[in-house]
Amino acid sequence: MIEPVALQDFFVTFFSAALIIMAGASYALLYAWSKVNASLRIKLAAYFSYLVLILSVIELTRAAQFQGYWLIISFLMVIGYFFAPIGIWYLCEKTHNDLTITTEEETL
Repeated sequence: MIEPVALQDFFVTFFSAALIIMAGASYALLYAWSKVNASLRIKLAAYFSYLVLILSVIELTRAAQFQGYWLIISFLMVIGYFFAPIGIWYLCEKTHNDLTITTEEETL
């Protein structure tokens, strides 16, 4: 049977999980914004958000007492959160810079 989170760790688990979502979204938004504006301050803020994400994952892992494959899933989640915005930006850049795409108005 899976051990539930201890009651004293429930709020820590809840808030660290919520902070993972907020920090991940903040990192993705700030990363995209830094690509649009090419500002070092915004890029540093994005990496700071990613640092908060890493610390939140460490705290969630400690509070929820992850072991075994859950540690691997946590590690993969942190890696995925780092590379997902980069990959999404790359895909958006490549699909929107394609000069062969034409609209109906251009063909008329």
